[in-house]
Amino acid sequence: MTAIDINHIKKIHFIGIGGIGMSALARLMLHEKKVVSGSDRELTPITKALDTEGVQIFGEQSTANITKDIELVIYTEAITEGSEGWNELQQARSFDIPTVNYFEALGLVANPYYLIAVAGTHGKTTVTAMITDVFEANEKDPTTIVGSLRAKTGSNYRAGKSKYAIVEACEYKRDFLFLKPDILVITNLEHEHTDYYKDLAAVQSAFKELVGQINEGGVVIANTKDPNVAPVLKGCAAKVIDYLEFVDLKLKLKQPGLHNRLNAAAALAVAKKEKLDMDTSTEALEQFTGTWRRFEYKGEINGAVVYDDYGHHPTEIKATLAGARELYPDRNIILVFEPHTYSRTASLFDAFAKVFADADQVILLPIYAARNENPHGVTSRELAVKALEYNDQVAFIKSYEEVVLQLINNVSSNDVVLVMGAGPIVNLTKLLLNK
Repeated sequence: MTAIDINHIKKIHFIGIGGIGMSALARLMLHEKKVVSGSDRELTPITKALDTEGVQIFGEQSTANITKDIELVIYTEAITEGSEGWNELQQARSFDIPTVNYFEALGLVANPYYLIAVAGTHGKTTVTAMITDVFEANEKDPTTIVGSLRAKTGSNYRAGKSKYAIVEACEYKRDFLFLKPDILVITNLEHEHTDYYKDLAAVQSAFKELVGQINEGGVVIANTKDPNVAPVLKGCAAKVIDYLEFVDLKLKLKQPGLHNRLNAAAALAVAKKEKLDMDTSTEALEQFTGTWRRFEYKGEINGAVVYDDYGHHPTEIKATLAGARELYPDRNIILVFEPHTYSRTASLFDAFAKVFADADQVILLPIYAARNENPHGVTSRELAVKALEYNDQVAFIKSYEEVVLQLINNVSSNDVVLVMGAGPIVNLTKLLLNK
């Protein structure tokens, strides 16, 4: 890790400050009385909120944003070589300003705490937010960075004054290896980020390395019966706690689905490890109201309820559809899905096609490219054709506007519209409800 003393740095600039993690870290730095600025490709509600909170926001990425008095630049890995954000980063380096990516910066600020890190392929955000609510209810005053906006506060950052920090630990490019946790939660594990990891074994290798750098006396909280997780735990020096021991089927959660009961179990396992009051912790989980874009209720159109969800992996889609079916057993569930990245769509092509059988009707949008090229030539139209083998109500529609018209003209109070994807598909939900 770069030898940087974050405590003595006063002026920090963020490249890609509108990202959910980056904006939370910017809020943390602002809370620490540092002078914070940041740039992004466009102004969003997140950057506008940062502006009102005291961050200097640049609505475009330009080398002119970098001045020689900046002491540290933190950048998102989403910037690509040759982009305006990349040019801004190179300008900082030409001035010999130290530059670190988001997770390296997160390690700098989080590792000095008693660190609770939440890793795993699915459920990281919800578990991080659940643990935060549990610790708040027990008056433990944690500092938290969540990969979404908590419904309770509308923020992705919580400023605390205790020894505890609670953060998400993303495995992309092995970035979570900048963290040295005292408690590591592993929610689950699958082959994901297929543009970086060639197979499940590569993902497991990264997680095993993270387990190996848990601080002395620390613990791992995981589903020890998960065959994908078990190899990661083999030979682990840290104590292992199985969160399945904390599953409570009587828990009255506001979010449906078995996956949320497992998320709650992981949070309760952390509470037990830290000797928190379990009745208080259970009550906090029953009052938990979720996070932004995690089966988030958005409104109604023609009497049909509309939910928005960040899920972009077949397992996430399956779990969310099951939760929707649990909540609305007698309604017609319409899934509107925008695949995220060509590599993920190509690698999990058959799994996507099969999971669409769990919806009554599926509308597929073009693939959101995000960060990679399309060497496989995969398309959503091809995915729709494959999915018809499992569900005869699958259609490909090429634009948000056409989807909105299709829904407005056809949905009724008998329908549930579930809009899913990790890209800009959140804008489709806004278009739909504005109509």
